[in-house]
Amino acid sequence: MVLSIAIPMTLGFITTPLLGLVGTGVVGHMGDPDALAGLAIGAMLFDLILGSFNFLRASTTGLTAQAYGRRDRHAEQGVFWRAIISALGCGVALLCLSPLLLAAGLTLMGPDNAVAQATSTYFSIRILAGPAALANYAILGFVLGRGQGSIGLLLQTIINGINIVLAIALGLWLDWGISGVAWATTVGETIGALAGLFIVLRSFDRADRPTRGEIFARKPLAELFTLNRDILIRTFVLLGAFALMTRIGTSFGAVTLAANAVLMNFLMLSSFYLDGLANAAEQITGRAVGARHRPAFDRGLKLTTIWSFGLAGIISLFFLVAGERLIAALTTSPDVREAANLYLPWAAITGLTGALAFLMDGVFIGATWSSDMRNRMLMSFVVYLAALAIFVPLFANHGLWLAINLFLFSRGVFLVLRVKQRADQTFRPAQ
Repeated sequence: MVLSIAIPMTLGFITTPLLGLVGTGVVGHMGDPDALAGLAIGAMLFDLILGSFNFLRASTTGLTAQAYGRRDRHAEQGVFWRAIISALGCGVALLCLSPLLLAAGLTLMGPDNAVAQATSTYFSIRILAGPAALANYAILGFVLGRGQGSIGLLLQTIINGINIVLAIALGLWLDWGISGVAWATTVGETIGALAGLFIVLRSFDRADRPTRGEIFARKPLAELFTLNRDILIRTFVLLGAFALMTRIGTSFGAVTLAANAVLMNFLMLSSFYLDGLANAAEQITGRAVGARHRPAFDRGLKLTTIWSFGLAGIISLFFLVAGERLIAALTTSPDVREAANLYLPWAAITGLTGALAFLMDGVFIGATWSSDMRNRMLMSFVVYLAALAIFVPLFANHGLWLAINLFLFSRGVFLVLRVKQRADQTFRPAQ
């Protein structure tokens, strides 16, 4: 059961970096470095903006899985409508705020006029898909909560597949350049959202439809708001930790900074695989909590833990063995290659040090123990800051990688130390 849930979503997540490579390749073929830099800045801004709304996916998965575990189809539909309305509302707000967001992004990055113009072109088109992109978060969270990983994979394939094909057709064949890449993303997100809505709504039974009053009832809305708030805080702290790593890395010079950027791809690739198992944990633990069935919770936790560490070990071993060849494929600079090879072992083990953190995130999201997840993230960030203060002055970039590994490891440890007590509290009424 664990792999049947994890594998489809892992395959779906893997299409995301392919999408970025295609967009970069299309604009790169224009031979205009300003356009390529503008694309990089625009894509980074959207990663930051849309990534901040990942709580729409996570909270919907946890609440849907619990309703599914209770066999409460009426509540499932209520969760979906509250999630989709929240997503569309946030998307419209992004559209209204887009001029301010673009201005803030350009001020933060400080590009020259030509690059800023390219960024503005890309941003102004892609932001049109804001409501659809956030709706896709809610739809994906809902189907994952129901254990429909194959539908999740289908929707990710539709979104990214259309995006890739149109990026090539519009950007290269029709010579639209960066505008074509932006329109490809906009169309892909929109068609994906429409397809997702069609699939989900067709599965609903009219007899289970909630009333408007039930959808906007105070208690479930407050629960959704609290869950989203806690996950948002957790996400911001996580983004802050990696931003701080990049900021400190700049003090070691351009070569070390570039080497760190190359090695961060290893952490990113590890996260795609581990996120699939985290999604499995969300669904399994969410259903167990909804059904108030402690044995299912314990069994799911055990199985996902075994698979997570097994897969993390394989990934880390692969990077240790093949890492130098991968680095050579990612950069042609001899200096950057040499520096990246020096710090390779630190990046290779991030899968192992982060395995428990990814898994526990899934468990706590599925069980909707969001305040614990938020608090343990803040505790881990304090450990991270202390590690930076101690080890960076002593070991420079080695100390920086040591600190990020300690951050990942402490997140998992702090969360796992809370699991038993929290589970005892949650399942007590059923015993």
